[in-house]
Amino acid sequence: MQTVLITGANRGLGLEFVRQYTADGWLVHACCRQPAQAHALSELVGQHPDLIKLHAVDVADHAQIDRLASTLSTQAVDVLINNAGIYADTHDRRFGHTDYAAWADAFRINSMAPLKMAEAFHHHLLRGKARTIATITSKMGSIADNGSGGNYLYRSSKTAVNMVVKSLALDLANDGIKAVLLHPGWVLTDMGGPNALITPEQSVTGMRGIIANLHADDSGSFFAYDGKAVPW
Repeated sequence: MQTVLITGANRGLGLEFVRQYTADGWLVHACCRQPAQAHALSELVGQHPDLIKLHAVDVADHAQIDRLASTLSTQAVDVLINNAGIYADTHDRRFGHTDYAAWADAFRINSMAPLKMAEAFHHHLLRGKARTIATITSKMGSIADNGSGGNYLYRSSKTAVNMVVKSLALDLANDGIKAVLLHPGWVLTDMGGPNALITPEQSVTGMRGIIANLHADDSGSFFAYDGKAVPW
């Protein structure tokens, strides 16, 4: 049985990843900050108690990540999906109104946590067969694609994690671990809003297809959910 570990699994893309991997018979380690409030996820766990293991993890807290890695110390992880993220910008955080504390939070969750997860679960990935780290990023982190400005907090945190994953791909190549960046598209989630263009099911189906068909030379790449390369 293949195993996937997913952060930010309580809603949106994370919840859809849980649904789809469970439907395909994977063992799913689903992580979120407050499982007691994750009603849709808890319902899935109730339907598939043998396939979904629910863990309380705030990825901003490195000690919690380390505790989970210790709890799962004998487990293999085939695919690690760094999905947890926040959008820290608001209309009032345009140029001249920057909330620097919120910016630090964005970096802690969007940029630092994926690296910490990779470090904490390195040996778990080595036990797996797929040996894949997939980090959900955004076109808003693309420097080449930025034609509108603004969104300083979110954009910079995603640009930073893009560089983190590019370095991971190089540093872990000799271990046979692939690390890729995935842009999910503009998705109908709490973060994407009601005007988004695609459903979580469409986005996750596309991203799972990319994950399943990765080759070693794809490591370090930046893909959209439809398989197209995204400019840095």
